[in-house]
Amino acid sequence: MAVSGNPTVRRRRLGAELRRLRLARGLTSTQVAEHLLISQPKISHMENGRRAISPRDVRDLCGLYHVTDQQVIDSLMQMATESNRQGWWVACGEVPYAVYIGLETAAASLRSYEPLVIPGLLQTPAYARAVIEETIPQATAEQIAVRHDVRLRRQSRAHHPARPFRLWVVLDEAALRRVVGSPEIMREQLEYLNHLGAQPHITVQVLPYDVGAHPGVSGQFSILQFPDTTAGTVYLERFTSDLYLEKRSDVRHYSVMYDHLQAQALNPEHTRHFIARAADELPAAASLPGRP
Repeated sequence: MAVSGNPTVRRRRLGAELRRLRLARGLTSTQVAEHLLISQPKISHMENGRRAISPRDVRDLCGLYHVTDQQVIDSLMQMATESNRQGWWVACGEVPYAVYIGLETAAASLRSYEPLVIPGLLQTPAYARAVIEETIPQATAEQIAVRHDVRLRRQSRAHHPARPFRLWVVLDEAALRRVVGSPEIMREQLEYLNHLGAQPHITVQVLPYDVGAHPGVSGQFSILQFPDTTAGTVYLERFTSDLYLEKRSDVRHYSVMYDHLQAQALNPEHTRHFIARAADELPAAASLPGRP
């Protein structure tokens, strides 16, 4: 039952193990909730890793599921204790995608498709601030500052020289053509993107417009893989409620989609030339519509 020391991953793995034990006993989450005199949503949230699981919860559930192996019980209770530790991002303030940050921090690799913007791990500080300011209506200055700080701190996971993880990114051409912030900010971002794409652990590919329809037309998705398991997690970013898919069939489906996207995209060398041309073709600030 080896699992990452990351608290988010531990909580989700613990929830999955408790779900497996429940199903092995042939019990529904409603039956478990009625037996323990708690709400059914609490059981669901625990099994989905969205609620803290205390050692007492584990003890009660193990008793109900007739788990008698003390080593298994002790291991699950230890996971519960460690899953309640806080990650670095908690101290930053309110972060709506804290679950994802925990998974990203523990991941061994990340495959991401982005149709509209440069991914957060590859953004310059100026581009990141412009994206946050322009895409979150009515955000306060404090909320913008927190998100910006967290985004930049996340990048250390991709750029750490001693333990970088493997990062693949497929970008739609629209992400390169959309001028975020200003032409100067966008030019800096594209040059930085090419710099990162030359790193041995980062691969960037572009899907040109002339590819036409492709498996990514339904929107952004990312696939995270972890060092201690063959199972992965698909992350679908939404404005108010993100989705996390962990069924093997779902992960396999999105993996096939990603393989097709990579096959249709320009190879890394041609991508670098494409990005360089896009940077050269950026307009001067004064020539943009609506600018004096």
